[in-house]
Amino acid sequence: MRKKFKRAFIIVLDSLGAGECPDSALFGDAGASTLGSLFRTGRLNIPNLISMGIGNIEGLSYLGKVNNPTAAYGRMAERSNGKDTTLGHWEIAGLISKNPFPTYPNGFPPEIIEAFEEATGRKVLCNKPYSGTDVIRDYGEEHMRSGDLIVYTSADSVFQIAAHEDIVPPEKLYEYCSIARKILMGEHSVGRVIARPFIGEAGSFKRTANRRDFSVEPWGKTMLDALREGEKDVLAVGKISDIFAGCGISEKFITHGNGEGMEMALKLAERDFNGLCFVNLVDFDSVYGHRNDAVGYAEALNAFDAFLPEFVAKLCDDDMLIITADHGCDPGDVSTDHTREYVPLLVYGKKIEPRDLGTRAQFSDVARTVTDALDVEFECEGKNFFDISDAELMMLAEKARENAYCPYSDFAVGAALLTKSGKVYLGCNIENASFSPTVCAERTAIFSAVADGERDFAKIAVCGGKKGEKPNKICTPCGVCRQVMSEFCSPNLPVLLGGSEIGTERHSLSSLLPMSFDMK
Repeated sequence: MRKKFKRAFIIVLDSLGAGECPDSALFGDAGASTLGSLFRTGRLNIPNLISMGIGNIEGLSYLGKVNNPTAAYGRMAERSNGKDTTLGHWEIAGLISKNPFPTYPNGFPPEIIEAFEEATGRKVLCNKPYSGTDVIRDYGEEHMRSGDLIVYTSADSVFQIAAHEDIVPPEKLYEYCSIARKILMGEHSVGRVIARPFIGEAGSFKRTANRRDFSVEPWGKTMLDALREGEKDVLAVGKISDIFAGCGISEKFITHGNGEGMEMALKLAERDFNGLCFVNLVDFDSVYGHRNDAVGYAEALNAFDAFLPEFVAKLCDDDMLIITADHGCDPGDVSTDHTREYVPLLVYGKKIEPRDLGTRAQFSDVARTVTDALDVEFECEGKNFFDISDAELMMLAEKARENAYCPYSDFAVGAALLTKSGKVYLGCNIENASFSPTVCAERTAIFSAVADGERDFAKIAVCGGKKGEKPNKICTPCGVCRQVMSEFCSPNLPVLLGGSEIGTERHSLSSLLPMSFDMK
C-alpha cells in the first residue's frame, strides 16, 4: 500500500492472544489460546469485531466468519525471544529483540536487594515469584506493621514493588521504583520495574489503578523515534510512554484502566493531529488475564467491542486504525503468566481495502506499514501489510483465470494488476463468436482499474493455459495488450509471467515492447 495517511491509531488489546504459535511449546505454552478461553465462557459478544473480520483470521473461525469483512485481517507471530509487554510493544515499533530480558525464578540476588534497601532506607519482604493479588494477601499485613516494601517478580522480567497507599503514598512508591530502575542495569536490566499500590484492610486488600511501569529504554531506534524525526506527532495513551521510557513520545496521557483509555482515544480522535496515536488497554492483561478471570476478560472485550462504533465514526478519510495485541495471557490455563501466542490483526480505514493479510512473521510489520502510511523513512525488518509479493500476485492471477470465458480457443488466461494504492484488479480473457470483440485478461484488469480512477500501477502478473489445467508454460501478453500497458504504465513496470507450478519470470514492460507507440 502506498496511499498516504494523516493519522494512524494503534490500539493494543494487552494480552489478547489468538492461539498457540509453532514455538509455543518452547515457552511452556503448548495449546494456549486466550481468545479460545474467552469463547468457551459463552459470554463473548463481539459483533463489531466479527464484522471487521476477526473470525476470518486463520485459527479463529469459531468466532464466526463474515462474507464481507469491513477491515483487512490476519494474525502476527512474535520473533523476539520473549512473551512480555515490553518486547511485544518494542517489536510492534520495529525492534526485534533476540536476547530475552533476565528473569528471576528464585528471586533477586542479594546484591540487588541490599543495594535497593540501602538506597530506599526500607527493608524488603518476599523477594520471589508471586501472584500480584496473593502477595498482598500474604505479606500486606506485615508490610503495614513494619513499613517494609513487598518486592516480587513473575515469569516475566519484572521487579514489582507493592505498598499500601496509607503507608507509602503512590508518588513515594514511584520514587522507589526510579531508584530500583537505576540499580537494575547491565546483566540485571529487567524489562520493567512496576509500582503496585494497594489499599484496604487485612483480608480485603485491593490493588488500585495507580500502577506505573518503569521500563528500560529501547536498545535501538523505534518507529516512534522515526516519526518524531519526521516531525510527526506521537500521542501515547495508557502505559505506552512507560513502555518506551518516554523515548519518541511527543505527548503522553496517563490513564487508569480500559475505560479511561477508551475515553481518551475518543477525545484524541476528535483532535487535529498529524501522526500516530498509540493506545494500550491494560486491564485485559493485569485485571483479567493474570487472574485467570476468563469471564471478566470476555466481558471486558465485549465493552471494547461496544466502544468501536463510536470510535470508528470519528475517523476521517485519511485515518488508519490497527487493532492488535502484544502477547497472550490465557485465562484458561493453569498458570497466571503470559503465553506465547499469535496476536490478532485488524486494519481499518476508508482508504483500506478489506483483504486477508495472512499470517505475518513478525510484529514489526506494524512499524513498516505505519511509517510508510505516514510517509516517514524508517529502516526495520518489517514488511508493509499491503505489499504483495510476486508469488502472491501470481496466485491471484491464477484465481482470476478460473473465470475465463473461452469456449472458442479453450485457452484460459488470468491477470492480476497491482496498483500503487494497494488495490489489485483481476482480469480474465472474455471471447466472442465475432472474434474482434474478444478482450484479453490483461486489458480486462487494466480497463477495470482505469474505470475505477486508478492510474498508477506497480506490477502485473499473467498466467495462461488450456482451460481446466494448470498453466504449464509461459503465456506472454499479445501485442495489443503490450501497447495498452504502454499507454498507462511505466516502461519499467514489472510483468510477471508463469504460474505457481512452473515458477515466475520477471520482465520489464520495455523489454516486452521496446518500441511502443506514443502520443507524439
